[in-house]
Amino acid sequence: MRISSYLPLLFTILFLGCQNKSTNDKGDVIYFGGPILTMEDADPSVEAVVVKDGKILFTGKKAEADKYVGDKTTVNDLKGKTLLPGFIDAHGHITSRAGMIQAVDLSPTPYGTVNSIPDLQKAIIKYIKVNKIPAGQPIIGNGYDDAIMIEHRHPTRAELDAITTTIPIIVIHASGHSSVANSPMLKLVGIDETTKDPQGGHIGRDPKTKKLNGKLEENASFTALITLMKKMPAGSNAKADGLSQSLKDLMKAQEEWLSYGQTTICDGRTMGESVSLLKEAADKHLFKADVVYFPDYEQFKSQLDKFKPDYMKYNNRLKLGGFKFSDDGSPQAKTAWLTKPYFVPPAGQGRDYKGFPIFTDDVLYNDLKTLFQNNITAQLHVNGDAAIDQAIRVIKKLKDEGIYKPELRATLIHVQNSRPDHIQKIKDLGVIPSYFSTHAYLWGDWHYSSVFGPERAAFISPANSALKAGILFTIHHDSPVTPPDLLTAVYAAVNRKTRSGRILGPDERIKPLDALKAITINAAYQYHEEVTKGSLKVGKLADMVILDQDPLTIDPLKIREIRVLETIKEGKSVYKRAN
Repeated sequence: MRISSYLPLLFTILFLGCQNKSTNDKGDVIYFGGPILTMEDADPSVEAVVVKDGKILFTGKKAEADKYVGDKTTVNDLKGKTLLPGFIDAHGHITSRAGMIQAVDLSPTPYGTVNSIPDLQKAIIKYIKVNKIPAGQPIIGNGYDDAIMIEHRHPTRAELDAITTTIPIIVIHASGHSSVANSPMLKLVGIDETTKDPQGGHIGRDPKTKKLNGKLEENASFTALITLMKKMPAGSNAKADGLSQSLKDLMKAQEEWLSYGQTTICDGRTMGESVSLLKEAADKHLFKADVVYFPDYEQFKSQLDKFKPDYMKYNNRLKLGGFKFSDDGSPQAKTAWLTKPYFVPPAGQGRDYKGFPIFTDDVLYNDLKTLFQNNITAQLHVNGDAAIDQAIRVIKKLKDEGIYKPELRATLIHVQNSRPDHIQKIKDLGVIPSYFSTHAYLWGDWHYSSVFGPERAAFISPANSALKAGILFTIHHDSPVTPPDLLTAVYAAVNRKTRSGRILGPDERIKPLDALKAITINAAYQYHEEVTKGSLKVGKLADMVILDQDPLTIDPLKIREIRVLETIKEGKSVYKRAN
């Protein structure tokens, strides 16, 4: 038979084959009609994105994208709204936020209304009356901030006793690193006049009388809260509809993160029963977003072998991302560890007060050595420059010994009181700085006038110095220290404008695109997920967010006004803003 006799059959096969391929390649959803920011340098913006089976099938020109539109394809006209990769929470505390949902909200402006100690007292009194709190039932308040309250000091034991001496009360500072308790609460958690400071913590006393003033810092506060949790009434977590109150609160917290555009959520320094809570939520398939958790190493190091099989593996959207170390405290609470004294020392401390460390070099070295030898990464909370020095010193020793390798991508969290000489050292080590840039906006004036002074304050969260040095960095919100609000973090990194209007370190401002990369593609890299997340690229997960305005073209001073309209996880809408 001649070859020409086969041609009709050959053309038929090719035609049917093309038809089948075309059918299989039809997208589930197409997005077009507004700015689409990919975070990919090769193609920073495209006209259309096509999604299929939870992944990105196509990015490019609208005319080409139309080839993937079939009868069952959802056509999504953005109508001028902006599409970009889903935001990634490089450092936050979702279980801590969940645990505070039932607490009295003591947040100041711009997120709350408690701007003075009388405001704080009124809020707690109202809570007691509305909820009919009986004598003996503990109350937790969260989010008071002496940096913003008009008195610029912490409340005292006596001021909480003025509310009630029959109900135990503890109020937690916005930083999460200190708290104040009234007399019944101190008794409940076992603190009296003879109690000594724990390692890595401080129990406050009146400078004149030397009596307890109710203030608890760092490990003193954490220990009191853990003790309190064990004493809380069992009924407060009773199950209803198959879910405990703790799980319900965790799901409420997840909805908050989703409403701020995040498709990957962090739980840094997971403590106590929160590890079990996360695993229970995963087992019940309750997570809509991916959750990456970092247990507190000191609490769980004896159980390391039990954790190792879960490392870097998602199970029902939950992944063990490494372990967390808290090397010092908070700058706005004045517990961060500095090399030079605080500009204005906190009450009860002398002019030479520099905060304090949580670990010795030996403890940190041995703990990190164990982790790195097991090829497991770590997040290190380092706020003060002395804590940053310690982390650099210890990790350098481990790197010189061939134990730490940059591919582990260990992360320095906050890095607030950084110095210019830290930049090259961080680059040489191959660690990732994750900046809490919102500090420049919310607490910039406090850092300028009370915490660090003008010179040191100008260099907090030095993102531009990192950028110029070629260091990949991320930006985070540290919720519940702030709400899980990454657009405010972007605003702060871009403008570095304080509440009073001062530009704090203008040389450290970065462009909106660089700030957006810090919460998308850079954050994906930090989590070892850059192959699947962080940008709009063919083959990656269709994790996306739709904003009402374009962060790259809007006036940078209005970035905080941008609203998340929709959050999309693997092609499915998981949050839509109500009109």
